[in-house]
Amino acid sequence: MKLVVLDRDGVINTDSEHYIKSPEEWTPIGGSLEAIARFTQAGFRVVVATNQSGLGRGLFDMATLNAIHNKMHKAVNKLGGRIDAVFFCAHALDAGCACRKPRPGMLLEIAARFGVALAGVPAIGDSLRDLQAASAAGTRPILVLTGKGAQTQRAGALPGGTEIHKDLAAAAMALTA
Repeated sequence: MKLVVLDRDGVINTDSEHYIKSPEEWTPIGGSLEAIARFTQAGFRVVVATNQSGLGRGLFDMATLNAIHNKMHKAVNKLGGRIDAVFFCAHALDAGCACRKPRPGMLLEIAARFGVALAGVPAIGDSLRDLQAASAAGTRPILVLTGKGAQTQRAGALPGGTEIHKDLAAAAMALTA
């Protein structure tokens, strides 16, 4: 099975310092939904792995998070794509959980649920913590320059072997060529 793991905020949709707290605030980045459709049509299972500490902080509730993800699923489906699963960590940074990126717990859970080895699986993110989690889990870390990506690239200290693409559409093009 071909699998690709995507971060959500800054990769699929625009990000906000104040969190995406409602479906109305969820806005796709140009070309990202088409990129997911491209992955789907190339035979990839697409999984989203996203830190959502706003849930744990009470900025939004589970029904709202589900509504945001429902909007994302419908937008992707309209273009012939599919997101097979969304994994999220609701813990705050200081919770010390194993699932919050940069720790690899969420990615390891994806591997267990889908019954796949993570070696070589593309994991696409826009932040250093996305790439650190990818590297720790043994996946193929890919940085996109949308969201916090350009800032992440400038800051340096990327895990070894990190690939860099302009955006999710460029990454999808490269991975499905």
